[in-house]
Amino acid sequence: MSSIPENLKYTQEHEWIRAEGNRLVVGITDHAQQTLGDVVYVELPKVGTTVEMGEPFGTVESVKAVSELFMPVTGKVVKVNEEVVEDPELVNTDPYSDGWLIEIEPTDSKQVGELLDAAKYGELLKAE
Repeated sequence: MSSIPENLKYTQEHEWIRAEGNRLVVGITDHAQQTLGDVVYVELPKVGTTVEMGEPFGTVESVKAVSELFMPVTGKVVKVNEEVVEDPELVNTDPYSDGWLIEIEPTDSKQVGELLDAAKYGELLKAE
């Protein structure tokens, strides 16, 4: 079974967020990267882009498929992980650390409370 860190919040589309001060770091889960297979390309938004909760903010392309990335909460992109753009395999090897995707400033921090905790995300995976 995929690893599900307790300190993160999750979406039903298999993204995770981690609070760092007043910013949120966004990535895809271990389950998502396993499902995708070898990631060969990552497309991320430009810094300064504002994306609404649930809206696509980029894509991850693997040898199997292209998958859209969905924003866990509404916010403005303040940092993009350029290392992942240059070395997409980081999403596979370290999805919760080096393989993070973007950092955002949320516009409504209450939205974080609407996301799944680790236990609920685990239940979602079992149901799939």
